[in-house]
Amino acid sequence: MLSKILSFLVLLFLLPVFLIITLFIFFEDGYPVFFKQKRVGENYTFFKIYKFRSMKKNTPNVATHLLENPSQYVLKIGKILRKLSLDELPNLINIIKGEMVFVGPRPALYNQDDLMQLRIKAGVDKLKPGITGWAQINGRDEISLDEKVRFEKEYLMRKSLWFDLKILVLTFTSVLKTDGVKH
Repeated sequence: MLSKILSFLVLLFLLPVFLIITLFIFFEDGYPVFFKQKRVGENYTFFKIYKFRSMKKNTPNVATHLLENPSQYVLKIGKILRKLSLDELPNLINIIKGEMVFVGPRPALYNQDDLMQLRIKAGVDKLKPGITGWAQINGRDEISLDEKVRFEKEYLMRKSLWFDLKILVLTFTSVLKTDGVKH
């Protein structure tokens, strides 16, 4: 309940940022401004994640690393949004809805069966997905699925308020340095 209240307050505080991003996306590529995508949640359930749209409307609905030439699909504003992880701000809506938390494994795409099989084997599928996580701090887009799940398993074993706070602080540092962002 605390994370829902905190998310709502952060959302209110960031409302001017939301409006500015909305205008940039609208003027570059029109509506919709938000991107909704089916993702895997806690216990292999599904939900729609909310993000600012950083890609053009005609982009295939697959993980960015599976696109042949991802840069051809990225909006001009999308490059900035992705670099600073601002495209993830609407995830706060998912926290308010109870589908996500601040810290946990990033939610897999509905068709990332390879990742989900590794998560099930490691017991990580039991965790609620997060806006940030231990794997994001330790490589983000630059680590293999096996490494990602290893970090997620480590998070599961070390999960605590203090560890979550450490991850949140390291997230801000990582975002400011734009560590691990490929596209």
